[in-house]
Amino acid sequence: MLLTVSGPPGSGKSTTAELLADTFDLDHVSGGDIFRDLADERGYTPLEFNKLAEENDEIDRDLDQRLYEIALEEDDLVIESRLAGWLAGGQADFRFWLDAPVRVRGERIADREEKDPARATEETQAREASEAQRYEEYYGIDIRDLTIYDLSINTARWEPDAVLDMLVTAVGEYEPAGDEGQTRIDLDAEF
Repeated sequence: MLLTVSGPPGSGKSTTAELLADTFDLDHVSGGDIFRDLADERGYTPLEFNKLAEENDEIDRDLDQRLYEIALEEDDLVIESRLAGWLAGGQADFRFWLDAPVRVRGERIADREEKDPARATEETQAREASEAQRYEEYYGIDIRDLTIYDLSINTARWEPDAVLDMLVTAVGEYEPAGDEGQTRIDLDAEF
């Protein structure tokens, strides 16, 4: 089974993906972890690395290519990234989008990174705008287009276990209908 978890920074992607992986005994691959590791290896904060990615498209393309290949090659996996649903397309058994108001997401990030919530919210908005511009430029997608997802949840309304329960129920009730309407980025054509 291949599940994707996508959403903006601070929406609960990592927490939810880890819980899903544990529940269904699947491996978990995090695009955010890979991006943060790449930034740290080069001595940048994620925001600084994101700015660098605006001028060097190889950063995004390398990360996206890795995730794309994993989605095509691996089974029994939860892939978590902003573009996971787009990258996996018809390969995914289920594609989830998680979101929350920017203030809530900023507070979550502030707690995680031990910074001022107002600063975290401002940085998150800048990061989102930068990423949205790059996704449109590189792949011609509008990250705000949620029509590709099977389920979208506002994670500000529920605790992580309640969000997990909804997703587990959705997966349990899911009956594959084939690839009709399964939009996917074709990175093979991009590289």
